Amino acid sequence: MDPELFDSLEKRVESLLEGYSALKRENVLLREENQRLLGEREGFKARIDVVLKKLEGI
Repeated sequence: MDPELFDSLEKRVESLLEGYSALKRENVLLREENQRLLGEREGFKARIDVVLKKLEGI
């Protein structure tokens, strides 16, 4: 196999692995953000439910 071709292939594989690692890190961050947003949504939902119950009493 041509050494230049092998070097090119090796660089492409390394680049793909770096991209894969970056995507995995981003996925972790997005999961954390999603969990935060879900918690925030639940908080809003609870507050809205309280307001609606108060309105039912009027």
